[in-house]
Amino acid sequence: MQAYVEVIFRTIAAFILLMITSRILGKQTISNMTFHDFVSGITLGAIAANLAFNDKLNHWLIVVSLLMFFGISFLVSKIALKNRAWNRVVSGTPTVVIENGKILEDNMRKIRYTLDSLAQSLREKDIFNMEEVEYACLEDHGKLSVKKKSEYEWVTRKDLKLHVAAVKSFPVELIMDGKIMEDNLAQNGLTVQWLEQVLQQRNKSVSDVFYAVRGTQHQLYFDYYRDHINKPID
Repeated sequence: MQAYVEVIFRTIAAFILLMITSRILGKQTISNMTFHDFVSGITLGAIAANLAFNDKLNHWLIVVSLLMFFGISFLVSKIALKNRAWNRVVSGTPTVVIENGKILEDNMRKIRYTLDSLAQSLREKDIFNMEEVEYACLEDHGKLSVKKKSEYEWVTRKDLKLHVAAVKSFPVELIMDGKIMEDNLAQNGLTVQWLEQVLQQRNKSVSDVFYAVRGTQHQLYFDYYRDHINKPID
């Protein structure tokens, strides 16, 4: 019984330590991971896993190891922010794989990037014809950035000289899963009474709404629990 209790407490401690260190290291660790972020994430996870269930190792030694590795990772990140040369060593550098519409085979071989991977990455960007690409660059976090040739680029409102409405505000979620987001309302100068009045104008109440949001142009969008769709797609 004592062993089970120890594992429970060690697991809780591992979870708390991992959450704290991840929060301090920042969102970069879980978004666009560089080499440094990848190594840090895996190693911290492995150390935390040993803390959780490896009762053959002294838990205090594992905690010291985890905190030590976290300190090294944090220090490396700080130095990389201030030193561009060090950042290139730690995070790597982008690699151009298509230039002026030509595939750079030597660059692809250096980073062991295959044509299949290149084609897949282009398809993920809705590019099915290689001839549409002018430049393509594999970023240090592993994602492909692409610039299309001018004749294949989308036409914008500016190109057509159409009026572009300025963004009035960031989208504000008003109701989520039937619950009023009172903090969001207060931060944007809105009130529950205003929201209820808007719903009354639509012959609805808060209990009818699954999701509600005010958009960038202050337009309101409501999704109701009852969608009146006879045969929804599974």
